[in-house]
Amino acid sequence: METVTVLKEVYGRSLEGKITKRDALELIKKDPFELFQTADAVRETLVGDTVSYIVNRNINFTDKCIGTCRFCAFRNNTGYQLSIDEILSKVGEAKRYGATEVCIQGGLLPDMYLKDYVAMLKAIKDSYDIDVHAFSPMEVFHMSKISGVSVSRSLEALKEAGLGSMPGTAAEILVDSIRQKICPDKLTTRQWVDVVTKAHKAGIPTTATIMYGHIETWEDRIDHIFLQRDIQRKTHGFTEFVPLTFMSKNNPLGEVAHGASGLDDLRMYALARLIFGKDLVNIQASWVKLGVKLAQVALHCGANDLGGTLMEEKISKSAGSKSGECLSPDELRDIIKGAGRTPRQRTTLYKYVN
Repeated sequence: METVTVLKEVYGRSLEGKITKRDALELIKKDPFELFQTADAVRETLVGDTVSYIVNRNINFTDKCIGTCRFCAFRNNTGYQLSIDEILSKVGEAKRYGATEVCIQGGLLPDMYLKDYVAMLKAIKDSYDIDVHAFSPMEVFHMSKISGVSVSRSLEALKEAGLGSMPGTAAEILVDSIRQKICPDKLTTRQWVDVVTKAHKAGIPTTATIMYGHIETWEDRIDHIFLQRDIQRKTHGFTEFVPLTFMSKNNPLGEVAHGASGLDDLRMYALARLIFGKDLVNIQASWVKLGVKLAQVALHCGANDLGGTLMEEKISKSAGSKSGECLSPDELRDIIKGAGRTPRQRTTLYKYVN
């Protein structure tokens, strides 16, 4: 690309899938605007000027949780748990709103077994034609453990019941020395990789995520992204990469870590674009985490997706997000147009909706 000057060689290596960890550590020292320009050029080559979004609804079915994650401000706030009828009511509202997806996650319950997750899925799919994007690797690991079945068996049962795809959350930072400090009772890096790769093998695509901006280093972040790139090269099961900036309010981790700077947020998007290159072409700017204005800037730093309408959002909100819980499709399109890009509605698996 003619617009790329100082980092031409990086642009080429990104498209060829040849960015190394050493390259990545050098890139974060570069002038940030040159880094952003290079990532934006790679984005333009790989996916053009179209920015996608999805009409969806978040459903957090319970805030009860036996977990001990130090970054969580959502756990046990009110002690609610939705019944299947209440979940179906929310799915029905989403369908009437025009949603093509419901994203379902919740806390870890000591008495919710594989059969209960299966019953939830079956009830939704029996009642509505909608994509169900649900249950993090931690939830799958937990339901398998307490149900006395293998992860592979759980995934098979969930898919049979109607699970279409999974959020790749619970990844946080895939470096065990960091995990021991921020979420010691969560599944390990190896266990997260095991659940995700088995999901891909079972034909259940997932997203890839990172939660950054707390006690980790840039090297930890880079190791995390390269691990996920390696998985993608083996399974081709990730649909998108979603950087999630740490929200520091109302949680113990926020007492010692106050979140990433705006420039570091944008560096994450640019670095991810260059490292993943053609291996994973969809990178989502989370407007609920970044705020609308910084999310627009991220669209010029490598991102090509703005996420979803959400309709409701409890986890980021409880940790201090002030960006709101819902943006209408019209608002998402206006935000994308305001960034000089072309909006297109998509499905969970990145098929465009006419």
